[in-house]
Amino acid sequence: FNSNDLPPYRDITPKQLEILITQTIFQTTGLQGLSILMDDVDEFSASTVIAWLMYTRETLRRLFYNVRTSPNVNILEICGRQKLETLALAHNSITGVEPNFQRFPCLKSLSLSHVSISALDLSLLLTACPKLESLELVNLEIAMSDAQVTVELSCPTLKSIYVEAISLDKFMLEADSIERLHLRDCALELFELIGIGTLKYFKIDDVSVIHLDIGETIDNLEVVDVSNFTIIWPKFYQMISRSSKLRKLRLWDVAFDDEDEVVDLETIAVCFPRLKHLALSYELRDGVMHYGLQGSSNLENVMVLELGWTVINDLFSHWVEELLKRCPNLRKMIIFGSVSEVKSHEECQILANFTSSIVQLMRKYMNVEVHFEFE
Repeated sequence: FNSNDLPPYRDITPKQLEILITQTIFQTTGLQGLSILMDDVDEFSASTVIAWLMYTRETLRRLFYNVRTSPNVNILEICGRQKLETLALAHNSITGVEPNFQRFPCLKSLSLSHVSISALDLSLLLTACPKLESLELVNLEIAMSDAQVTVELSCPTLKSIYVEAISLDKFMLEADSIERLHLRDCALELFELIGIGTLKYFKIDDVSVIHLDIGETIDNLEVVDVSNFTIIWPKFYQMISRSSKLRKLRLWDVAFDDEDEVVDLETIAVCFPRLKHLALSYELRDGVMHYGLQGSSNLENVMVLELGWTVINDLFSHWVEELLKRCPNLRKMIIFGSVSEVKSHEECQILANFTSSIVQLMRKYMNVEVHFEFE
């Protein structure tokens, strides 16, 4: 039941909607998946929602729950100690977690979105999920116990974590099985991952972080995707330089903390010999080109190349051409560009020159598939 997907839901009262859902659920036996997403509905009766959950909890495997009630319904108390494998909660509050009583022995995937919870209860909740593999934390309201907001989580079975729109002083995660880490739109003073080197996928997008540590043993990294981020390149490079298994590297709209620091293709080619997918956004600052063309090493295994600009100039075409020369086995190239609504004659001429250059260039590389995406 989704209030966003079905227009008729908007034309009936919450009480009528409760009756509709009740009639539907009580006609089922052995229900395994229940999704109630009520963004456009003000509030449901807590007693009615409890009745739905009590009726279905013994057979439920997947519960997606975004329902505002008065008073708040304690999902953990009702659905704990059952067979639930996937739980997604939104716009709710969680208080007083008791891992021994509110235990989820089968839960593999947990998602909390716009949920109010203390750092301690969040830690205890993970303790109550001994088989948890996937965790999503989106726009949590972390209750403050002191001046600093610190979250310390430990989950030995966790394989994937996604964190979005969270502001914390310290976020520490201990996970010896972690393979995927994605941070988005967060403000953190410190983020530290403690593990044994199982991380394969690392993505960070529009994150403000002063101290970032994803572990010393990251030899198994296959994907590094960094965008909208200020980076201390020597420190970051030191973290990922031993990742000889890297298959995809994306550095997009990255600002370098040290103005004299330049990332060149030679460094990328030598450190990541297995690289198959490379994405770089062109930037020329104070006459210095990032991702410069120093050295002569080729990117032999790169088959997909993504290149883009925020401010275009005539050097961009030359940069694209040199990158094509460095990728002898390239199969696909995608060019991303930003085009403003109002353009001067000079800007139009630069775009025209770029178009002509690309047409001439691609005649030399007939085996490369080319796509353009403008915004």
